[in-house]
Amino acid sequence: MTEQTHMRREISECADAARRFLSEGAEAVTAAGAALREKDPLFFVTIARGSSDHAASFLKYAIELTSGLPVASLGPSLGSIYKRDLRLGRAAGIAISQSGGSPDIVAMTEAVRRGGALTIALTNTPGSPMTKKADHTLDIAAGVEKSVAATKTFVNSVVAGLALLAAWRQDDDLRKALETLPDALAKAVDCDWSALVTALDGHQSLYVLGRGPSAAIAAEAALKFKETCSIHAESYSAAEVLHGPARIVEGGYPILALAARDAAEDSVVAIAEQLAGQGGVAFVTSEHARAAHRLPFAPSGHPLTDALVLVVSFYRFIEALSRHRGFDPDRPPFLNKLTLTR
Repeated sequence: MTEQTHMRREISECADAARRFLSEGAEAVTAAGAALREKDPLFFVTIARGSSDHAASFLKYAIELTSGLPVASLGPSLGSIYKRDLRLGRAAGIAISQSGGSPDIVAMTEAVRRGGALTIALTNTPGSPMTKKADHTLDIAAGVEKSVAATKTFVNSVVAGLALLAAWRQDDDLRKALETLPDALAKAVDCDWSALVTALDGHQSLYVLGRGPSAAIAAEAALKFKETCSIHAESYSAAEVLHGPARIVEGGYPILALAARDAAEDSVVAIAEQLAGQGGVAFVTSEHARAAHRLPFAPSGHPLTDALVLVVSFYRFIEALSRHRGFDPDRPPFLNKLTLTR
């Protein structure tokens, strides 16, 4: 393909999409944040699938790290197939869906609200069925996304969740980081990971590692390897990979380690170095690497937004890798933009 793909264009739109949400969504974020303070939940639950579930995993870490409240991911089948209500009187629920139309997400959102939780929907489709089952809706305002592979909608789902967290907790440091986040996202698009494109020639499997919020980014990255490149990628916590999976790392087995500028950076680097030492070829987003290859990154000035920014550099890389392998990243076989699971 000689023309720019929808996916590549949408990656370039991430910064503007984030800026648009932070401006247009401010009133809804303030209202939902105030509702959370009034509710004073003891825990959170999340409802999502696919890339949206990876956004929910990111927010799980963000909420737990900043508030000390536990966050549980609920299987949407509880509400759609099993029709099991849960006791959630002291909970808050966050439902995430680009379309807001998948029947099991809608059913679970309704069940969570019926169980007593304050429910907040994050969607790119205001007025969708999911929003009618929630107490509050945040329109993530990412704009039309034509590529099957989600990019800017993933980023804006996390941005919306972080903005909600900042409003609820009245966290000025996070608020300031979000104000400058679009600039960091724009710089992230220019980070050159082309060395990893050629390093993966001849390989059909790899590990993607992270820890804390970057573990959620690793899960999103592993999905994109499968979805756009037909490469089998498994995501692991950089600590969990040592519990068995490390056994197969030898003979040039590739590893992508996503390290953010947070308390886990040194441990992610250390494990990438250890795997490189046993025969793997490791790439890591850190200046501290020695045995592993360093990948450039765009710092944002905050541990949470630093982890999010990594995904934009990854998206640029994976789109290029897909084309390098002769695929069309906009139209992966067997996949559709809207997945209606029940």
